[in-house]
Amino acid sequence: MKIELIKGDITKIKSDAIVNAANSSLLGGGGVDGAIHRAGGIDILDECRRIRNRQGKCNIGEAVVTTAGNLSAKYVIHTVGPVWNGHEEKESKLLANCYHNSLKLAESLDVKTIAFPNISTGVYRFPKELAGKIAVDEVRNFKSEVIEKVIFVCFDDENELIYKKLLD
Repeated sequence: MKIELIKGDITKIKSDAIVNAANSSLLGGGGVDGAIHRAGGIDILDECRRIRNRQGKCNIGEAVVTTAGNLSAKYVIHTVGPVWNGHEEKESKLLANCYHNSLKLAESLDVKTIAFPNISTGVYRFPKELAGKIAVDEVRNFKSEVIEKVIFVCFDDENELIYKKLLD
């Protein structure tokens, strides 16, 4: 599986699936979540509502899939990252689950390329270096016959530099 790093806007990335750093309500929010819902349009929100009606909220570390609406991707995989409260072992495991469960879901959908944002590093305050290490480790350790490329999409210079170091 090839790993690529891009600095930019995840809503503009060409891939089969993009991952949304969602909140447990699945109904949109700020940051990446808000950007994906705005760019993707009402179809994403409508599907998120149907998922909520069927299963309730999405738990931390879990992942669900919707259409990508107006985005160029086929799918949006929504995963709920942990809020950082200083419980490193517990919160690291939950963040690792976000990546692992998103990759498993992508594989089940026959996704060849998937793009990830920097999950939980914005308003959820997960330490960026630790989050980057978890993300890269989970992707490197995930063995897939289906997924050909994972793209880490960094919105800011700080995350881009962290990922460059981790991927070298």
